[in-house]
Amino acid sequence: MLRKFGLSVDHIVDAQIVNVNGSILDRKSMGEDLFWAIRGGGGASFGVILSYKIKLVRVPEIVTVFRVEKTLAQNATDIAYQWQHITDKIDNDLFIRLLLQPITVKNDNGSAKAEKSTKTVKVSFTSLFLGDATRLISVMNKDFPELGLKKEDCIEMNWIESVLYWANFDNGTSVNVLLNRTPESVKFLKRKSDYVQKPISKDGLEGLWKKIIELGKAGMVLNPYGGRMSEIPASETPFPHRSGNIFKIQYSVTWQEEGTEADKMYVNSMRELYSYMTPYVSKSPRGSYLNYRDIDIGISHNGKDSYQEGKVYGVKYFMNNFDRLVKVKTAVDPQNFFRYEQSIPPLPY
Repeated sequence: MLRKFGLSVDHIVDAQIVNVNGSILDRKSMGEDLFWAIRGGGGASFGVILSYKIKLVRVPEIVTVFRVEKTLAQNATDIAYQWQHITDKIDNDLFIRLLLQPITVKNDNGSAKAEKSTKTVKVSFTSLFLGDATRLISVMNKDFPELGLKKEDCIEMNWIESVLYWANFDNGTSVNVLLNRTPESVKFLKRKSDYVQKPISKDGLEGLWKKIIELGKAGMVLNPYGGRMSEIPASETPFPHRSGNIFKIQYSVTWQEEGTEADKMYVNSMRELYSYMTPYVSKSPRGSYLNYRDIDIGISHNGKDSYQEGKVYGVKYFMNNFDRLVKVKTAVDPQNFFRYEQSIPPLPY
């Protein structure tokens, strides 16, 4: 719902944190600088967060979801190209995510011979609309007719049911499943991120499809921005990736095989895809999203050079907010007790 309401950190009204001295502080006792820092700046750099108090937002009684899948043979290139031009400008009640996956499809040539397979890319358009299907169809026909959305593609439900839908639970699953905190299975995964500020050309998309097919493992998730995200100033919270970003990319690869060879194969596939995307994404710095923590973009050894090391990844996550986070860190934890590979460093003494 970020296009309608912004991020969770934009709605935090209080918090509790254990600081380096073991004291439990709330918003009033921690002060506004630390309260600013722990709303998107990586709370683990400053203490142990016990709780956040979040102001909820009001959603309609009926929301609508859809998932439409297109392969390259079904005009996915033209539709994905057009999506880039409308996705951050369309009705703020509408969020349409793209999932790009390499797949293999069987060719049925009508003969008695064995079917042959073709590698291609599947583009899935998955949406949450804060309203009913009738209004959604009206919005889509006006602003994104290229997808060809039909009423039968749309499913109306209440908001909590849409959470299950987005989490890929089967239709009819009880909402009580959300109380289960145990993962169904252990998987290995790697995530990376980027921000796109100019639409990728059709030629660029064609090249991307070839790369995804060639690598055959990593996929991409494109999450649209715009709307409320473009209205909130970049300095309002530590999270800076607001106005000017059309969408965020999550690079995603998950695998079951154990062992270092499997790790290397899957991770290298993602790194190659990330490298390939360099011309199409944000620059100086190349932005990244903290919640897809990625030690490829830099780490700190938390020694005498921690500020310079931290700045490498810090400006990618936090842009111009990094130095303010460093000042808060220096004030509340100058000895760098709370630290990890990508924590906010204090200024050197």
